[in-house]
Order: sequence, then structure tokens, then C-alpha cells
Amino acid sequence: MKQTRNIYLIGLMGAGKTTVGRQLARRLNRRFVDSDHEIVARTGVAIPTIFEIEGEEGFRRRETQAIGELSEQPGIVMATGGGAVLRPENRRCLHDSGWVVYLNVPPVLLYDRTRHDRNRPLLQVADPLARLEELHAERDPLYRETAHFVVEGAHLVASGIVNLLLREFSRLEPT
Repeated sequence: MKQTRNIYLIGLMGAGKTTVGRQLARRLNRRFVDSDHEIVARTGVAIPTIFEIEGEEGFRRRETQAIGELSEQPGIVMATGGGAVLRPENRRCLHDSGWVVYLNVPPVLLYDRTRHDRNRPLLQVADPLARLEELHAERDPLYRETAHFVVEGAHLVASGIVNLLLREFSRLEPT
């Protein structure tokens, strides 16, 4: 792997991709980007508004464009949206252009982290925990297919995950 190889964090909403990504980028002296935040910055509206106006398909098109463009920038750490792996072109792009880390967190813990967040359109349902369980069952195989490394994050805090990733990444890119 080249020094400019990107690092991508994938996983369900609430898995800690943004938190871990920011800390990891800081420790590696790299730029951090969040693909969801990039979409909001480009459109000037919140993700729930995009879902409301364009539907999930419209959002996914914007997500694919953002991921494609961001992946061309060297040496970044990127947190992706939870559904980024739904499109095969995103899975290929991420896998082929960087080191992909899947933060796997059990749905019950994700529910605890996200239950009060109104910026998660897919969780605005009668039973958000059941929805998270469905999403996990649907997406877990896609995350695993895309990832080069899987972190079972149920019992780890962000700083512990960052330290683990730094150790693993140093094996790939000796200094």
C-alpha cells in the first residue's frame, strides 16, 4: 500500500465511523471527510430533506458521486454513510482505492446511540430497533465483502479502536 492510500470506515449508522475517523485522521496527520457531511455541504440541505424531496434513490445517487470524487483525493480518512455499500460501484470504488475498515456494532448498541437523533431518516419508523436489526442483517454481508479489516466494536471505545487501527495500518504501511 502506498503512503497516499485512503482509509475508509464503513458500518451502520451510530457505529462510530465519524468519531473514529476524526481521531484516526488526527493521529495520522491526514484530512478527515465524512461523505454524508460532504453531501449536506454540496446541497445546502439536511439529509432528511434530500430523502423527503428525492427519496432514498436520489440520495444514493448523490452519495455515489461524492464517494467517487472524494476517493480520488490521496491520503484521506473517510467515514461513509451506513448505506454506501448498497451500490456495487461504491463497494468496488472503496475496496479498490483504499483500506476499508468495517466497524461492526450490534443493533441494540446502535439503537442506544441513535434513538434520539432525528437526522436519521431510515430510523423514523415505529420500531427503530427492529429496523436496525433488519439493516444489519441486510448490510452485514456487504460490509464484510467490502472490508479489508473488521472491528467487532461492541466492547471497544473510540480511542481503543483508533489504537487498533493504527497498529493494523502500520503493518500495511511501514514508516
